[in-house]
Amino acid sequence: MEARTGAGMSGQGDPAAANSGTTPVREGYAIDEAALAAWLSDNVEGYAGPLTIEQFKGGQSNPTYKLITPGASYVLRKKPTGQLLKGAHAVEREARVLSALHGTGFPVARVYGMCTDDSVIGTWFFVMEMVEGRIFWDATVPGVSNAERAALFDAMNATIARLHSVDYQAAGLGDYGKPGNYFARQVNRWSQQYFADEAAGRDPNMNRLIDWLQANLPQDDDTASVIHGDFRIDNMIFHPSEPRVLAVLDWELSTLGHPGADFAYHAMMYRMPPHIVAGLYGADIAGLGIPDEAAYLAAYCRRTGRDAMPGYDYYMAFNFFRLAAIFHGIKGRVASGTAASAQAARRVEVLPELMEIAWQQAVRAGA
Repeated sequence: MEARTGAGMSGQGDPAAANSGTTPVREGYAIDEAALAAWLSDNVEGYAGPLTIEQFKGGQSNPTYKLITPGASYVLRKKPTGQLLKGAHAVEREARVLSALHGTGFPVARVYGMCTDDSVIGTWFFVMEMVEGRIFWDATVPGVSNAERAALFDAMNATIARLHSVDYQAAGLGDYGKPGNYFARQVNRWSQQYFADEAAGRDPNMNRLIDWLQANLPQDDDTASVIHGDFRIDNMIFHPSEPRVLAVLDWELSTLGHPGADFAYHAMMYRMPPHIVAGLYGADIAGLGIPDEAAYLAAYCRRTGRDAMPGYDYYMAFNFFRLAAIFHGIKGRVASGTAASAQAARRVEVLPELMEIAWQQAVRAGA
């Protein structure tokens, strides 16, 4: 199921129903089957038609298709049609990081080929293997035993620790991003976006959080690794019957960055109320067999050779700030009439609470 993509963090509705599985190719998304089949024959080892194409429900940012043949199924990810923002929808970056990480043995889908010829199906695309397994949409992982739930969390922990331990230079990813000054650059970027969006207004918690983040940049800001950018439980495919990660999905936000920031984004689930986005805050994690936040952090530190993570609460405050800045941008689009969905309205409704929680992370870190 390597293709349930682009859903974002969800705290409302039924994301599994909305984003799992396939449908017939939707109107406006059709691709030239004959041209694609010819390209597959020339570029994908072992390909043999006839070819049937379906479209995954998820993957709205980069349209994603299931390619079905008698002997195998594949996944195709393509740029959308039309005028695109520079640097957006960079399927070639996804293909590159997937190929590099697959070469290290990290659990990702194998990429079979990348096409940069617009004449084939209209836009650039790549084809990768179809990984079958389980996707868990709820961080409390209902429907499994406590022992398996604990093992699933340990598998996630081991996987993100393994990612941050990849030698990105040896993997050919030395120019995949800008290593160093990660927090300085990110805080500046999201602060500028927040202040530029006057239609969304201002919030005192956000204002003082920005000041605090800028005044307390971590001393280890030059630390760098490959980071995923959106590492969470529903971006992983687990083995059908074992607590083992078969593939990490959705690499659109990946780059070279600070591993502590990436881990803290993942661990936000412990401090996140589920009505804002999917989270564990308020859940009986001990009763569910889920390790507590301190134990989960300690396991990651042990696996990555750290004695501790002194900047952890800063990293957490930064991630809540970043999410609040994203929601603030949604509020601006709602105010200007360019975002009218029910999900956008819910983001605006919870924004003051999210900004308060974000500031509380800074208080926890000593603000």
